[in-house]
Amino acid sequence: MRFDGKVAVVTGASRGIGKATALALAREGCTVVVNYNRNQERAVEVVNAIKAEEGRGVAVRCDVSVRSEVEAMFKTAVDEFDQVDILVNNAGIAIMAPILETTDDIWDRTLDTNLKGVFLCTQTAARHMKPRKYGKIVNISSNSGFGIACQGETAYAVSKAGVIQLTRSAALELGQYGINVNCVAPGAVDTEMLRGDLTDQKYAELVESRKKISSLGAIGKPEDIANAVLFFASDEARFITGRTLLVDGGRRDFT
Repeated sequence: MRFDGKVAVVTGASRGIGKATALALAREGCTVVVNYNRNQERAVEVVNAIKAEEGRGVAVRCDVSVRSEVEAMFKTAVDEFDQVDILVNNAGIAIMAPILETTDDIWDRTLDTNLKGVFLCTQTAARHMKPRKYGKIVNISSNSGFGIACQGETAYAVSKAGVIQLTRSAALELGQYGINVNCVAPGAVDTEMLRGDLTDQKYAELVESRKKISSLGAIGKPEDIANAVLFFASDEARFITGRTLLVDGGRRDFT
């Protein structure tokens, strides 16, 4: 298996893309720290699913926007499993609001979680990886972080564009320590985040609209993103760093 003997921290791993990634890593032999912020029950369910397949994992609560909590999470990982080989920066929020209705709170919460959280986890993980001259960091951005603008996504899109640039900068500085830093930018993926508080009918309409702008005529599944993450987290990607891979079904409305 590709990740025998490796230890990964996956943020926001109690649901969606993070959950799929944690489970996929575990199936390939990785020990997984399943991070969550609010829903302990669901995080424990992910850990139980890992253990049911004879894998190793632990659920750890941490608000990724708070340095002391991030440092405590990585200390737990090292105390329990001796090392951290892989970090998947997946934790994120999406609060949709037109720019004229975007409050300071919406802006700050979005940037704190989606961008500051990636910075804090990357910095802390790298400090543990540096002495061992080995590490894989995979950030989750979004196709909203590229040159397309969507109604009501200003704060979200800015945060995800920042993740792409942070990936480049971190890759440049951390490469000398044997640490690869790459990024996966999903398009529309069938998750609770995409659904938000939409009714079944409104969500079905949203899915159909996203299918129409996909070259494949489909929206993604969490496992589609997890597969891309696993490639970047593996030694198969040893000569790739600072890159962002769009995993969006060939979205056709980029300008």
